[in-house]
Amino acid sequence: MSEQVIDQVEGHTGGSAAEPASPVKVQRDGGIGWGLRTAVALTALLLIAPTVVVIPMSFSGASTFEFPPKSWSLRWYKSFFGSEKWMYALLTSVQIGLLVAVTATVLGVAVALGLTRSRFRGRGAVRQLMMAPMIMPGIVVAIAIYGVFIRWQLNGTAIGFVLAHTVLALPFVVTAVSTSLAGYDRTQDIAAATLGATAWTTFFRITVPQVAPGVLSGFAFAFVTSLDEVVVALFLQTPDIQTLPVQMYNSITLEIDPTIAAASSVMVVATTLVLLIPQFVRRERRT
Repeated sequence: MSEQVIDQVEGHTGGSAAEPASPVKVQRDGGIGWGLRTAVALTALLLIAPTVVVIPMSFSGASTFEFPPKSWSLRWYKSFFGSEKWMYALLTSVQIGLLVAVTATVLGVAVALGLTRSRFRGRGAVRQLMMAPMIMPGIVVAIAIYGVFIRWQLNGTAIGFVLAHTVLALPFVVTAVSTSLAGYDRTQDIAAATLGATAWTTFFRITVPQVAPGVLSGFAFAFVTSLDEVVVALFLQTPDIQTLPVQMYNSITLEIDPTIAAASSVMVVATTLVLLIPQFVRRERRT
């Protein structure tokens, strides 16, 4: 971190190089303070704890939920992958998630470019409006979407699921792409134009390759958002269309089926892998 940034941080906190204002601080060596490290570690432990319980339970040989397992078996994974009901829910979630990821990525890139490169009155209000689905409580968004889709006759349709999940995923794509565009040097566009490149050529051969990690991150976040979403899906579900989270919710509320432990483990592994892909791509580009 540069000296200027350190000085700005110290100026805001009211401290100095000799007397830091808070234990949660930015250090001169570019690291973070022990207070922030502790907070991050506790938060990570809180988030990981349920997974540490659920995954061992999915390999239990007992006929009900058991932790720690006294015997080990793959019976619940066989039950999950051998069930037509679970497989249909998984396939439905994957199909809707891919459609949402593509739609949200296309729209999110366009919105991020417009907000980053345009100067118009109300730009801040438009940005806040785009972030609204991320800020508002999920139940409020679900009721609003349900009320609108009733009039449009989209409840219980694949198009309705894709549109609703796209609204929820769009803020993540806009944020990821806007972050990549923030470090983009526009003089490259000017240099390309002076050499005769058209606007489309400049966009696809210069801009897109440089913001590709942000676009890929937005795609991954959009897919995971749709795959993991349950509140809106509960309002839009019908007996013919149920996503995997809805099937898991019904499995908990209507019956006691340990297959949900295997389903949860599959979801955790799948979403983790999807979110790690952009990190691997970014690391490969750096090397």
